[in-house]
Order: sequence, then structure tokens, then C-alpha cells
Amino acid sequence: MNVIDAQGLVKRYRTGGQVLEALGGIDFTLDSGEFVSIMGPSGSGKTTLLNILGLLSTPTEGKVLLDGNDVTNLGDRKRTTLRKRKIGFVFQHFYLLPTLNAVENVEVPQLFDRNPGTRRRAIDLLERMGLGDRLDHRPDELSGGQKQRVAIARSLINDPRIVLADEPTGNLDRKTGRQILDEFRRIADDEDVAIVAVTHDELVNQYVDRTVHLVDGTIGREEIDA
Repeated sequence: MNVIDAQGLVKRYRTGGQVLEALGGIDFTLDSGEFVSIMGPSGSGKTTLLNILGLLSTPTEGKVLLDGNDVTNLGDRKRTTLRKRKIGFVFQHFYLLPTLNAVENVEVPQLFDRNPGTRRRAIDLLERMGLGDRLDHRPDELSGGQKQRVAIARSLINDPRIVLADEPTGNLDRKTGRQILDEFRRIADDEDVAIVAVTHDELVNQYVDRTVHLVDGTIGREEIDA
């Protein structure tokens, strides 16, 4: 089943009297448990597409279906609720809160829910990421790979249907990058979570089911990866 079905996405920005077209009519689908990479040069529309898929931005034209429901024109409050329930985000620069330890950083998306099981789930996620001995460590006491694994755990705290990752290996060495990609692959296969990774890193394509190449805001080609 399609978790995401994006149809005819166009995104235009008005800057100084000129109109910039960031996306020029993109169709994109994503299935449960599918791991897809989106590649392309800077300015090709990768981040714009990711933001629309993550309900952080709305298209100028076209529509986005999430689990079969049209979410294109929802108000801010409903979009925020859907993001919280169904979408996890992993950013290149981690965005961990420096004063919180690893467990507390993972708990952040659930801070206002008063769910008594949140602490246990946060610990379980970190242990799955191989960070059982780093639970009380703050970000400045963690390596780049460890920070990224905390960020992945945080993205999973709400049991999302989709994880969207922006340059997930961009700040990591090759060995650590492979560990992170192994974890993404496991999450897709074992937990049926759909994953989209925007990247410049060809290493990512060794792990994904499909690679989408963007060129000037349109899909140049798609590759099915073995």
C-alpha cells in the first residue's frame, strides 16, 4: 500500500519580483517498508520535495495523499498532529538539545503527551541502536555516529509510518555511515517503516530499494536497486 502518493507537485517561490520554480510537476509514491534515496545536484529540488512530503511545506500545485487521505490543504494544527503521529525526521546536523542526555533527547517529541511508557521506549530504542551504555551522556559527550543514532531513535519514538532523512551520512565517516544505513535497512525490513533519504552520498544507494534522481525540479530517472 502507498504510504505517500504525491501527484503533480509544483512548487514556486516569488523572490524580488521573479518566480522561481523549485519543483516542476513531480509524481512520487512510497510504499510501506520501502527505502528510497533522492539524489540530485544542489538546487535540484530535493529538500523542497522532502519538506512537502513531510508536511512542512505545501505545493503550489498538485496534491499529497498520506495513507490514502488528501493532506495537501490541511490547516497548520492538523498538519502538526499528522507529522507527530506518522512522520519521523532525521537531520544532517542532528539538532539534539545540548542540555539533555540521550534518553531525554529521544523523549522530546513526547514531552507533552504524559505517556508513562515513553521513558522505557526511549531506553529500548537507544539500546537497539547500540547505545545502552550512553543513556546518560549529553551530545557533547557523544561521537558523530552516536549523535546520529540518538537522532534516529528520536525519529522512531512515536512509531511513525515514515522516516524522512536529510543527508543522514553527510557528517559521518564511512564505517559509521554504513552502520547507520544498516540500521535504516533493518527498520524498513523489520518494522515496515517507509524511509526517504535525501543525499549526495552514493554509498546510500547500496542499501535502498529505489533511487530517484532529480534534475532542475523534475525526475530525471529512477533506478531499482538490487
